[in-house]
Amino acid sequence: MWTRPSSASFWGADKLAAVGATGSINFLIIGLCLGFCSGFGIPIAQAFGANDTERLHRCVYHAVVLSAVFSVAFGVLAAAFCRPMLTLMDTPAEVIDASVSYISIIFAAIPCCVLYNMASAILRSLGDSKTPVVFLVVASLVNIALDLFLIIVWKLDVAGAAIATALSQLVSGLGCVIVMVKRYPILRMSREERVFSPSLAKDMLLVGLPMGLQYSITAVGSVVVQSAVNGLGVNAVAAVSAAVKISAFFCCVIDSLASTMATYAGQNIGARKLNRVGEGLRAASILGCIYCVLAFGAVCLFARPLLSLFVDAEANPAVMDMGAEYLMINSAFYIPLLFVNIVRFSIQGMGFTRPAMFAGMFEMVARTAVALFLVPKVGFTGACLANPAAWVMADAFLFPFYHHVIRTLRGRLMPEMPEYKKPENWFRRKAA
Repeated sequence: MWTRPSSASFWGADKLAAVGATGSINFLIIGLCLGFCSGFGIPIAQAFGANDTERLHRCVYHAVVLSAVFSVAFGVLAAAFCRPMLTLMDTPAEVIDASVSYISIIFAAIPCCVLYNMASAILRSLGDSKTPVVFLVVASLVNIALDLFLIIVWKLDVAGAAIATALSQLVSGLGCVIVMVKRYPILRMSREERVFSPSLAKDMLLVGLPMGLQYSITAVGSVVVQSAVNGLGVNAVAAVSAAVKISAFFCCVIDSLASTMATYAGQNIGARKLNRVGEGLRAASILGCIYCVLAFGAVCLFARPLLSLFVDAEANPAVMDMGAEYLMINSAFYIPLLFVNIVRFSIQGMGFTRPAMFAGMFEMVARTAVALFLVPKVGFTGACLANPAAWVMADAFLFPFYHHVIRTLRGRLMPEMPEYKKPENWFRRKAA
């Protein structure tokens, strides 16, 4: 769950750059944890789709235990090594202390972030996608209120923004847990089902680890790009920071569609309804493309007013210009980003988590190539092209691989049907 410090416009370019400089290592570490949560949700969804209550209980128990262990371990290690990581990324000297102050708190609060994401993954696995969204909205409102109080009233600067984010995540996580306990008696398990099984833990890790590594592999390319942006100066870092926060807001719908497809695919594979996966992916694609076009139009019309929430246009006109350029270029490629998310998560939901990591490798290679070869030649515009290049490269792998997964599962689930009805999606191709 990503929420923005709403009072960033009270800071100035240096504080905004301090937060922005942490974005890629934030994604590197927390993305690993979120990948675990998403991965652990897949066997839960498959057990629910297969109506296997006993396995459902055991998967939920192991998901909670494993998430707790990993979140604490990652939080301690990441908080301890955040300064060396920022130093290696060539973070500007004038903002590195503030960056360390911000990201060390974010890392120490990883268990709060994991609490919400694991709880929401379980709820989505049971078919409840509304409750996580409700508490995400609640968390955003809490985040905004705490930002204003901690930064403006208590004068805590970037540390206040980090504390506000951590507390809002804790509130949303506890809210999801309360709903799970009160609304879903199917999750009530016996003492016998709450016994740790190394073999089941291994099975859960074989699903969760590839999804976590996928996030981190993708983030490696982002770290290289961030290093290149850091070399362009504080204004460039501040511009990317502001633009990324706005873009993250527009991408919430895309992220939600992706999470929905992971659990939807898992449930239907568990129920042996392969054709419904294609139907769901087609519906998500249509809805997502319509949204992406509308989002691009909104960015075209309101990029500068939105950036003014974070940037003083009169005091920092260069930051405003670069931020608008970044937003325009990235939003023009939201449709490729949509397919990266919904196709990859569909593949993972069907149980092919390890091969799907290759999409992250394609993204990493594309971002690294842009950072090393294009940014030195064309400057900031090159940095703006890093994400679009990564999304297009990932799609080039995911589209044909999705078709391969469908053919493979068609043979496994329905061998008695030699001419199985083609999945209702855009990847239509006659069976061999």
